[in-house]
Amino acid sequence: MKAFAGRILIIVQNLPVPFDRRVWLEAKTLTGNGYKVSVICPKSPEYSRSHENLEGVAIYRYKMPVEAEGVLSYFFEFAYAWLAAAFLSLKVLWREGFDVIQACNPPDTYFVLGWFYKLFGKKFVFDHHDLCPEMFLAKYEKENKLLYRGLLFLEKLTLKTADIVISTNDSYKELAIKRGKKSAADIYVVRTGPDLARLKPRQAQQSLKQGFKHMICYLGEMCPQDGIDYLLRSADHLINRLGRKDVLFMLLGGGPAMPKFKAMSEAMGLQGSVRFTGRIPDKHVCDYLSTADVCVDPDPWSEWADHSTMNKVLEYMAFSKPIVAFDLKESKNSALEAAEFVEPNNVEEFSQTMSRLLDDPEKRSAMGRFGSKRIREQLAWEHTHKNLLKAYEKIFAGPVAVRKAVRTVDSVLDYLRRAYKFTPVPVLRMRKPTHKVHTPLHHKTGKTWPSVEKLVSHAVLEEDVVTV
Repeated sequence: MKAFAGRILIIVQNLPVPFDRRVWLEAKTLTGNGYKVSVICPKSPEYSRSHENLEGVAIYRYKMPVEAEGVLSYFFEFAYAWLAAAFLSLKVLWREGFDVIQACNPPDTYFVLGWFYKLFGKKFVFDHHDLCPEMFLAKYEKENKLLYRGLLFLEKLTLKTADIVISTNDSYKELAIKRGKKSAADIYVVRTGPDLARLKPRQAQQSLKQGFKHMICYLGEMCPQDGIDYLLRSADHLINRLGRKDVLFMLLGGGPAMPKFKAMSEAMGLQGSVRFTGRIPDKHVCDYLSTADVCVDPDPWSEWADHSTMNKVLEYMAFSKPIVAFDLKESKNSALEAAEFVEPNNVEEFSQTMSRLLDDPEKRSAMGRFGSKRIREQLAWEHTHKNLLKAYEKIFAGPVAVRKAVRTVDSVLDYLRRAYKFTPVPVLRMRKPTHKVHTPLHHKTGKTWPSVEKLVSHAVLEEDVVTV
């Protein structure tokens, strides 16, 4: 175990941890390099505990409302999650302590927490996962200039508040410099490279093809902007127009739009050749990707998609799979010769390219070898995580005055923790505490501190495990 390096709170809204692979990789990497890491994230059916410690990472979760489908519910979801994260950040500050907040977007609203905690000497790191203004347009299609400008303004405030920006690729770095006026020296590109210890190719299992000669796989969340509708239309053209009855499409993953796309598939009469697995364990994902003949990324062209790195592309490459994708800037930068790129949003060309690759095993093999080599030598997490550590080395080498302010605040919190002897107490229902509470005397007046009983009584009113 490396020497203690500092304390970090990571806030992420769009996925629970450890399901969010990027955040989980970051948390484990930082923990393994001496940092004490806490995470605030939403719950899910698979990860429903309010608080747990996994592999040295303290995870605090809150219950999310149903995923937003309209503009108003979109903003309600963000406001609700922001308030939940703000409340839990106070709890983490008390229980775990932190020196730095790393906020992962979407949304671009956690700069307000950054403002607040900067008053107490904390630092703010922005982990730039998505282009929220462009993603909003891609998700809701209808252009709303007022809302778009509002999202640009929030992004600008987030970038300006950040002491350090972590970008997922060079396109995001360029936009942080252009739109946020950040110095290039304060931006670190940390690509979400595959974790080769987790994603291990296996022996192909022909039984997964369910009697079909070929299998084409899609991996990822299914949201309105992810292009599953384009994939289904391409599958329809491949099967019903080109006569490829020998192909099975396996769509791996869940997401809020999956029921809609399943209904679309059935309406098109594709249920015999297109299967949806929902979210499945990693070992099953590895089995399917090891068996697939071709993998696809059907993200249609948009400003958001063109500038974003799609993690699924890198994971396909880790399994030595040839890829068919629309011609997007960052997908090209990632895959290079491991993918066949077709005219954006052209479903007929997409299906024809899939068909050609299925009939050319030598080309598939060459593309797969190229992709696998590129991952192993350049893009795996073991290579890309180094910039993450450099970013935090810079953060914790900050001005002496700031470090003194942090120590002053934390010394007060540490004193209060010791004075009130806070220990974990399981809580099943609302009740008064039955245990005896130690009430310290004021060191000058000799009188008891006020509101100790009230503080403890309030603390045991909620949560699965509460620290009192």
